[in-house]
Amino acid sequence: MHLTTHTDYALRVLLYTATAKEPVTISRVSDAFGISKEHLRKVVHSLSQLGYLATTQGRNGGIRLAMAPSAINIRDVVMQFESSKIVECFDTQTNTCPIHGACGLKQILAQAHKSFMDTLGQYHLSDLVRNPRLISFSRE
Repeated sequence: MHLTTHTDYALRVLLYTATAKEPVTISRVSDAFGISKEHLRKVVHSLSQLGYLATTQGRNGGIRLAMAPSAINIRDVVMQFESSKIVECFDTQTNTCPIHGACGLKQILAQAHKSFMDTLGQYHLSDLVRNPRLISFSRE
């Protein structure tokens, strides 16, 4: 499995905001992770549209979690940002694989994908933010 950069950044933003004691700016997150502000704006917009983040504009504005870290399931976040189509044959409308009916790979990949997502589903943001090193990182 490979997560897209957008998903990776979404998880990083959630981790960072969960450990910060106050709203944080995109600039602060950008500096902390060395990520383009433009990329982060798109990620923050997506996360706020999905209800994970609350944003406020103005001098004292910033981004913060819109829900408790214990309510944010890692699988749910990943599923919001990732496609479940690991290979072409997973999409029945665009599938052109000539061995589709004879190949057993689709079932194996589907099982692997399910295991991956089931593992992610066992964790919430609250499980990840308990690391003291992570907490100190977001307060620098």
